[in-house]
Amino acid sequence: MTEKVDETRYNGIGKVGSPACGDELRVWLKVDSQTEKIKEFHWRTFGCGSAIAATSITSEMVTENGGMTLEEARKMKPQDIIIRLGGLPARKIHCSVLCDKALRDAINDYYRRAKQFDKIVGEASRVVDPVSKVTDHDIEQAVKDGARTLEVVQQKTKVGIGNPACLPAVEELIKFYIEKYF
Repeated sequence: MTEKVDETRYNGIGKVGSPACGDELRVWLKVDSQTEKIKEFHWRTFGCGSAIAATSITSEMVTENGGMTLEEARKMKPQDIIIRLGGLPARKIHCSVLCDKALRDAINDYYRRAKQFDKIVGEASRVVDPVSKVTDHDIEQAVKDGARTLEVVQQKTKVGIGNPACLPAVEELIKFYIEKYF
């Protein structure tokens, strides 16, 4: 699928990517503003077959039977996607996590566009370095603030100073956030 998506048709857009596996998901929602039900779910997934399958089944789940409300869709868990798929290999579980994150990102985007800011729910951060308690959000913020190398990110966050085992993951996150924002 290489055609450009007409984003003006949709009122909620979400994107998530995983630097660890290279998968990237983009979803576009068309939400009925009166009922807050998802009427259309357009998607594009760049990645493995499991990521594609998880996104495809999610699109069916949120639009069948007249569509889920945004609140119902927000409660969807990766386990729901995995069950509906009939399972995923253990090393592919992250694909369902990416899919539900993209969906929640699109839901938040809908609420942002509708100026219903009180309904926006932030994503929890993941701890990347348990020794220094640095999260993926901390690394993202450092990159947004100008850090483009591991050394500068370490100066700003202290990530990996007492735990060098986390540095490969940090380098992947840095690359991911540079691509995302610049």
